[in-house]
Amino acid sequence: MDASELRELLTPEALRLLDELEPSTGVSDALALVSRLRKQGHPPARVAAVLTQYRLRRKAAEKFGPFAGRMLFTPTGLEQATRLRVAALHAGRFAAAGLTRVADLGCGIGGDAMALAALDLRVTAVERDEATAAIAAYNLMPFASATVVHGDALEQPLDDIDGVWLDPARREGVTRLASPDDWSPSLTDALAIADRLPTGIKLGPGMDRALLPEGLEAQWISVDGEVVELVLWSGSLARPGVGRGALVLRGNEPPAELRAEADTDDVDAGPLGEYVYEPDGAVIRARLIGDLARSIGGRMLDPTIAYITTDAPTSTPFARGFRVLERLPINVPTLKRALAAREIGTLEIKKRGVDIDPATLRPKLSLRGPHSAVLLLTRIAGERAALIAERCD
Repeated sequence: MDASELRELLTPEALRLLDELEPSTGVSDALALVSRLRKQGHPPARVAAVLTQYRLRRKAAEKFGPFAGRMLFTPTGLEQATRLRVAALHAGRFAAAGLTRVADLGCGIGGDAMALAALDLRVTAVERDEATAAIAAYNLMPFASATVVHGDALEQPLDDIDGVWLDPARREGVTRLASPDDWSPSLTDALAIADRLPTGIKLGPGMDRALLPEGLEAQWISVDGEVVELVLWSGSLARPGVGRGALVLRGNEPPAELRAEADTDDVDAGPLGEYVYEPDGAVIRARLIGDLARSIGGRMLDPTIAYITTDAPTSTPFARGFRVLERLPINVPTLKRALAAREIGTLEIKKRGVDIDPATLRPKLSLRGPHSAVLLLTRIAGERAALIAERCD
């Protein structure tokens, strides 16, 4: 978002027009309104800024729910923003630790700062991009305990701060975060702050584990099956005895977390049972598959594959279960006949440990029929295998 677009958006006229676009307004209705607004003499730049925000608000509802209807966004800021439910859990850590003055360094559009301020914590939100800082200031206006500073995160004084939330941005041009300098501020600088003050550092979930520092709690978080972030916690924000955590959030279910002091050893591999469990991605990233397998009385399908098998069904928030109906070799004619015999017309294809493109395989199976199933393509004791299964849930 450039300065001219921001100036146009923050005018009373533009904000009033934006409020006329209800979240439930359809795209065709919005386009009709745009046409009407232009006929009423509103400048094209104003109409364009309003329509862009309308589209961003609709997209933001997934992360911010009804709060999106009163917020402003930048495309990049929305993409990088923490989901409100996750931000609320982070804020709860600061409150539980008794930290009342928090610096949000690299606050983006202000999502995390909103969650902190909602708990009456005093928040200093710092953002170096001028347009994004202005958006954050607008979003934080309802919170008297929040202040937005346009400036560099590393230059912000922390003398009167109890704790820090830091969301380093990916440096421009970086595609794979393989070096501490790939972030801005760098991971080295972020960890230096974490040595001084209780700190939460939000990172991408696929961060190179070789970069994980000793002595900090590493918590991977998934939302509805998608691993969304890794947070490093230091000082009083880190829980005693917890080096690895896998926090799983699904729908309206209460949060569930698997915790351990460090990476845990996998269980031994064994024969295929009647049930197969796919660990949540946060459990896999945290390398707590062994603890999960032990908790459900399972064994690995293969020493190198993150599938657990059991002889009896069990309920766990940390994995999705499948009842195995048939084991077959990965052979298209064989699979086609087996699926036809079961009248499978709707098939979910999941793969792990085999080089097969489900999109290429699907049309070759000529699926027809009223029934549905799941096809697991994997390795069992080193041998490629296909499992026709049904979801336990």
